[in-house]
Parts: sequence; C-alpha cells; structure tokens
Amino acid sequence: MRDFKKLKIWQSGIQLVEQVYQVTNTFPNAEKFGLTSQMTRAAVSIPSNIAEGGARNSQKEYKRFLEIALGSAFELET
Repeated sequence: MRDFKKLKIWQSGIQLVEQVYQVTNTFPNAEKFGLTSQMTRAAVSIPSNIAEGGARNSQKEYKRFLEIALGSAFELET
C-alpha cells in the first residue's frame, strides 16, 4: 500500500478541489445541479482515485486508477 498523502499530485489535487469549490460558490444558483455539480464531482474524483489506487495491491490496478484520475482532470478542464 502506498502513502498517497505524501504524493505531490494528491496534495495538488486536494488544493484543486478547494479552488473548484471556491469558484463554483460564485456561480448562480441555477447552476447548482448542473455545472457546479459536475465540476465538483470531477475535481473530487481526481485525488480520490489517486488515493484508491494507492490502496491497490498491483501496479496494474494502481495505473488504472491514475488513468481514471487523469480522465477526471480532462473532464474538469473541459
């Protein structure tokens, strides 16, 4: 098992989540269940998948969760 909290990418992911929540708090209420929800879920998915992958026993599984995190990052960027 890897100590994901020591990974700079996980730490940066947590900072990104905080920034996304700050930005989406400025969105109109009409976006609460639309864009705001999608952005926050994608942002949270990034460090969450890094952490979950770190708990996996094989390098193959770890890589798969990192790929999912990367996909969430692309989703958020879009």
